[in-house]
Amino acid sequence: MPETVLDRIVADVRRRLAWTPEAPGLERLALRAVEQRRRQGKRSLRKALAGTEPEIIAECKRASPSAGVIRAGFDPVALARAYAAGRAAAISVVTEPDSFGGEPLWLAQVRAAVPLPVLRKDFILERRQLFESVVLGADAVLLISRLLTAKRLAELLTTAAMLELEVLLEIFVDEDPAQAIASGAPILGVNSRDLATFSVDLDRAQAMAAALPDDRVKVAESGIHGPEDVARLHAAGYHAFLVGEHLVRSDDPERAVRRLTGQLARGGH
Repeated sequence: MPETVLDRIVADVRRRLAWTPEAPGLERLALRAVEQRRRQGKRSLRKALAGTEPEIIAECKRASPSAGVIRAGFDPVALARAYAAGRAAAISVVTEPDSFGGEPLWLAQVRAAVPLPVLRKDFILERRQLFESVVLGADAVLLISRLLTAKRLAELLTTAAMLELEVLLEIFVDEDPAQAIASGAPILGVNSRDLATFSVDLDRAQAMAAALPDDRVKVAESGIHGPEDVARLHAAGYHAFLVGEHLVRSDDPERAVRRLTGQLARGGH
């Protein structure tokens, strides 16, 4: 099979991990951060997404491989504050540097600025990336099932649980969800984007909702551009919607979040 965009991104991540040794004492520092977080109070992604109304995970993303730079003068803190004012349920921060122009330090900045759960969206392959995530302030992390063997996935889920990091486990519409389901991960995301062509298929995402157990929180990802998409996928069984480019491009991100969840139609401001 030809190399996909995902293959190239993962190769970059593996090279960075190979070049960068784990910082001494990182695991100990992470456990200390967990203790501090416990005293401050947990921000639960699962709890934030588990209501009956559709919930938005609003994304801070500087760039993407398909679109290039998405927002001139990108300011993740200002964007996160606008999302929070628009009643987003959680904030996703894309930290991958090469293809998405991200910076891990944004996690700490965003978490200090808003009271919502903060999800680190990156390409996590090793335990040390989880240690780093909790030190930087993430309440949850994205794991991509396709990139991990069942054994490695179980190891990362166990480590995340030890660190009290929640996990959004992502699958793609063109793959068998069996590994992700069997892992027991309570939050499952379905990415409707084909990473070979970067096309989006919401029809397949809609159909996949029925294949996921009803006891999981179901998150639809990619290709959501308006309240009609949210309403359609919510009716199919999705609880939450991870929205990036549509919100990042908006002239009024606060209003854009409200519009996605129908708050404006119900008289919200």
